[in-house]
Amino acid sequence: MEGRASPPGEPRSRPAAAVLFRGPVEPVVFLANFALVLQGPLTTQYLWHRFSTELGYNGTRDRGNCGNHSSDPTKMKVETLTSHWTLYMNLGGFLVGLFWSTLLGAWSDRVGRRPLLVLASLGLLLQAVVSIFVVQLQLHVGFFVLGRALCALLGDFNGLLAASFASVADVSSNRRRTFRMALLEACIGVAGMLASLLGGHWLRIQGYANPFWLALALLIVVTLYAAFCFGETVKEPKSTRLFTLSHHRSIVQLYVAPAPEKSRKHLALYSLAVFVVVTVHFGAQDIFTLYELSTPLCWDSRLIGYGSAAQHLSYLTSLLGLRLLQFCLADAWIAEIGLAFNILAMVVFAFATITPLMFTGYGLLFLSLVTTPVIRAKLSKLVSESEQGYWKELILTVNSSTFLRAPDLPAPEARGQEETWTHTNCLAAPGAWHTAAAAAPPRAPLSSHKVVHLVLGITWSHWAILCLGGV
Repeated sequence: MEGRASPPGEPRSRPAAAVLFRGPVEPVVFLANFALVLQGPLTTQYLWHRFSTELGYNGTRDRGNCGNHSSDPTKMKVETLTSHWTLYMNLGGFLVGLFWSTLLGAWSDRVGRRPLLVLASLGLLLQAVVSIFVVQLQLHVGFFVLGRALCALLGDFNGLLAASFASVADVSSNRRRTFRMALLEACIGVAGMLASLLGGHWLRIQGYANPFWLALALLIVVTLYAAFCFGETVKEPKSTRLFTLSHHRSIVQLYVAPAPEKSRKHLALYSLAVFVVVTVHFGAQDIFTLYELSTPLCWDSRLIGYGSAAQHLSYLTSLLGLRLLQFCLADAWIAEIGLAFNILAMVVFAFATITPLMFTGYGLLFLSLVTTPVIRAKLSKLVSESEQGYWKELILTVNSSTFLRAPDLPAPEARGQEETWTHTNCLAAPGAWHTAAAAAPPRAPLSSHKVVHLVLGITWSHWAILCLGGV
């Protein structure tokens, strides 16, 4: 029987690609995040030790001088170079991804999730290859920026996450969606925890090269799984052009076009809320690593690995906490609890000058991530099936801008009070106002600076709680 011809201009449905079996998306997220976390802290430490070697500074290995707060010009230069090159890497990825990620997210709503998963996995693989060349051949650290830009050109980890969360929204019911998204975030956390523990010990024993080789092997597996084993979740994938402005117009219409069945006001508020929460979580990671390497903590790679593992453990504890709290509380109240623990942990980090206090702050994050699956689930219910990739890619792309602030240490002439810098950044983290507040001079009095950031953070948290509770 002859099939019906598609009208002119209408995208034609294409047959789904053959797969070995219809596997879930969780293995892709788990392995990709394992490889990413394995590389992240190691790259920061590699930059630190590379510049330390070139400038003749070995302060982090001289444990006897760890408590010495005297101003060391060589140490200041190492810290400045490390933070600047980390910033350049993140800036390169952000500028490229700002255009491409939003384009790819909208494109995946039409052609399916598998093409974006494969492209993003290839991008992460290329970044790992470039990192291996830099470490093995001692190439200029500027190649890290090139690798980051190549990764962003193909979607980056943001694209992989967007396709993954969208695929979960494609196949889950409204009642089960919050838990399914929390389960996906738990995969991120468990992978990050295991990678952090392995990376810290492996670095001490065998150096930087082998962890990067393991990351490359895992990303090859991820790419092959996404291409041949992942079960497509878009019911009717359609052939459509990638290079068209209609994808960006669709994102604008998502927030401005009237829709009787949706509240655009709630859509905007929830988008802002998830942006702030993820800003706090991801924006603090590079700050923590650099602060742990510096005075007064002077952690080695083993302790940094333990700290990163403790931070990623919150994904798993938040999943368990969310499941238990759902039996007795509404989702909005669960989100409020997560916000409260986020604020409490950041206040502890602000005063952490000893190792036990730093780990206390990590421990207080145990329910901090129950907020994000609640907000993501509510967002996915406010948009149609054909719009799932739009807002997920948009939110994740904008969230990548949080990395631009994270490694931005003060200049050498302003580093007289480096603890002030760390404290004020941690206290600024709970608030949406952190960007403006962090622009205050690092030389400002410590107590007043802390109080201002704390008040702004608590003010925002109450605003977010009221918004969530009212929906």
